[in-house]
Amino acid sequence: MNQEPLVRMVNISKRFGPIWALKDVNFESFRGEVVGLVGDNGAGKSTLIRILTGIHTLTTGEIHFEGKKLANFSPKIALSLGIETVHQGFGLLPSMTISRNIFLGEEPVRKVGPFKFIDLNRMKQESNKLLQTIGIMRELHVNIKVGKLSGGQQQAIKIGRAIYFKAKLVILDEPTVGLSLRESDRVFELIGELKKRGIAVIYITHRIDQVFDHASRIVVLEGGTKLGEFWKEETSIEEIEEIIRKGHKNTR
Repeated sequence: MNQEPLVRMVNISKRFGPIWALKDVNFESFRGEVVGLVGDNGAGKSTLIRILTGIHTLTTGEIHFEGKKLANFSPKIALSLGIETVHQGFGLLPSMTISRNIFLGEEPVRKVGPFKFIDLNRMKQESNKLLQTIGIMRELHVNIKVGKLSGGQQQAIKIGRAIYFKAKLVILDEPTVGLSLRESDRVFELIGELKKRGIAVIYITHRIDQVFDHASRIVVLEGGTKLGEFWKEETSIEEIEEIIRKGHKNTR
């Protein structure tokens, strides 16, 4: 790509005691691009993303965001930069309504004299607009509790929240696990919406077939090392699966 990467991770290594979870991994993510981060369980995918979201500190290496090197990185800084993570089964409070979940931690307020109150009406109005944007307005009402939603609907709410708060990078961690084919298709439609809005997307999975049709690049990790990076047009699912098998044998 000719454009400057939104995220550039350089020679990232992470050690937990005597174990190296990552060894000199380079990774880039671009605006409006879906990149697949694939590999078997234990390949290092989650560790790399936890470093990118500030949960883990790196042992060696550098992280650059919008061309600037980051120092003293933390989850709070990651969120302030516009880095959002969508986990399967996490991120929403089941006992709260859709509108409360969308604005969780970012509630708008209104002043009445010297007092401040959460602006519930604005939250409902904005949530209605968001449900329309992500295509589930007819299915849901903003006062429904999230615990009553299907897995696909919950994923749609999480992705929609990232759109509303103008995320620059959305990390999808196994976003279709446990979802029906129809619900998975809804998630993929929303990934297309993220891409159209110029939002960078990292799709983490051990299922190459799920991400292959939607990603422009595939990055393969195994045993904490980067086995390769491939443009979709220049490879195939079978080729990537074979690379992972060989890498798994070599790292055992």
